Amino acid sequence: MSEQPAIRILLAKIGLDTHDRGVLALISAFRDAGFEVIYTGRYATPDGVAKTAIQEDVDVIALSDHTGSMPIVAESVLQALREQDAEYISVISGGLILASDRPTLEAMGVTGNFGPGTPMETIIEHVRQIAR
Repeated sequence: MSEQPAIRILLAKIGLDTHDRGVLALISAFRDAGFEVIYTGRYATPDGVAKTAIQEDVDVIALSDHTGSMPIVAESVLQALREQDAEYISVISGGLILASDRPTLEAMGVTGNFGPGTPMETIIEHVRQIAR
């Protein structure tokens, strides 16, 4: 019986958003669920996130933003992934995401788009479904 490798997830906060309470809670929840978790810390750049995702061979990038600018954040990371031929890495998002931004994010290929109060198990299950 072969054991499945752990899902590798990179959590990222792009730019100057310093609200990290949610992402820190996700780190613990993902680790408790058996994921291998990498966190960029605050002030990450889109290029740096893409490079780290490739170097760490992650299955999923989880973007967190509490500035209301997730479409801009997500597009910048997706562009960096395209430039590095890494479009195969799934991207999800969470934070303060406007309802009007959800269709835009989905059209970009960013899934989840979770807001405050989303149960951790819902997020974990979503990542399990899209990983690999």
